[in-house]
Amino acid sequence: MSFTLKQLAEVTHSQIKGDKNIILSGVASLQKASEGQISFVSNLKYKAQLKSTKASAVVLSPVLAKDYPGNVLVNQDPYLTFARVVTEFNKTTTLPENIHASAIVAENVMLGKGVNIGPNVVIEQGVKIGEAVVIGAGCFIGADSIIENNVHLYPNVTVYHASQIGCRTIIHSGVIIGADGFGFASNSESEEKSWYKIPQIGNVVLGSDVEIGANTTIDRAAMESTRIGKGVKLDNQIQVGHNVELGEHTIIAGGTVIGGSTKIGKNCTIGGVVAIAGHLDITDNVMLTGRTMVMKSISDAGVYSSGVPADDNRNWRRNAARFKKLNDMAKQINQLEKQLESKS
Repeated sequence: MSFTLKQLAEVTHSQIKGDKNIILSGVASLQKASEGQISFVSNLKYKAQLKSTKASAVVLSPVLAKDYPGNVLVNQDPYLTFARVVTEFNKTTTLPENIHASAIVAENVMLGKGVNIGPNVVIEQGVKIGEAVVIGAGCFIGADSIIENNVHLYPNVTVYHASQIGCRTIIHSGVIIGADGFGFASNSESEEKSWYKIPQIGNVVLGSDVEIGANTTIDRAAMESTRIGKGVKLDNQIQVGHNVELGEHTIIAGGTVIGGSTKIGKNCTIGGVVAIAGHLDITDNVMLTGRTMVMKSISDAGVYSSGVPADDNRNWRRNAARFKKLNDMAKQINQLEKQLESKS
């Protein structure tokens, strides 16, 4: 597959500097690019590599394009533009309508046009599947679930009963949607300390254009629904607790854990390995940097951080030892302040 620079400019709404008719057959990084390929620069620290790149064209901002002598796709957002260029070069072929012979599909399942069901898939009774849905090998779809148009489930995705998945959603391998939430009541009637399981009778509802990374788990609600809003993007190995609500277009990096019944607003950005306690409310447009621990609700938009950055081990040990004495030091400071006040 190949495109002229003019064709790429049209699909990315960009300007051209240089030869609009040059043929481009692929994409690559600045360092690895060769003749016939297109690359990009969005971070100024890579500006120096422009001098040595062999790429036939580069996606640049207007500022960088001004002094670059080669062929350029000019756009205010080079990163997004390059992503669209990559999409053009890597458009997936639509799979034909097919149900593999080894798949087990209940008799009353409703299938839309163009559905492709891979080997060893199990689809239980009452499931409704829209048009052009791809269900990879080894997937399980529980009873009464609804999957809307153009959804892609990669191999070995598990969707528990009564789950709902919106249009154009992408779910990667190992994801589990609708497992029981972590709900247990202390059993005071037992002679020994024990836990009584609280039935999780709700479901999970995913909006349209959601993407869920490999091995992420989204628990079903104890009652009502765990809700993932339109356009939400989840990385790998994230835990979303029962009755959680994620607002539209929020994005969450890998390893993050969200406690049950927490509500997170729209357009939030949450870094990796963040821990968010349950029953909290986080407003729209909040950014949580990596390893942040959130123990109380956040009502104001902004950037929030916690955790201890890496340090030289000897310094870290000294600071850790001092941290243990912090309360005593605070008391001593208060006493000294009182003594100074009395003398004044």
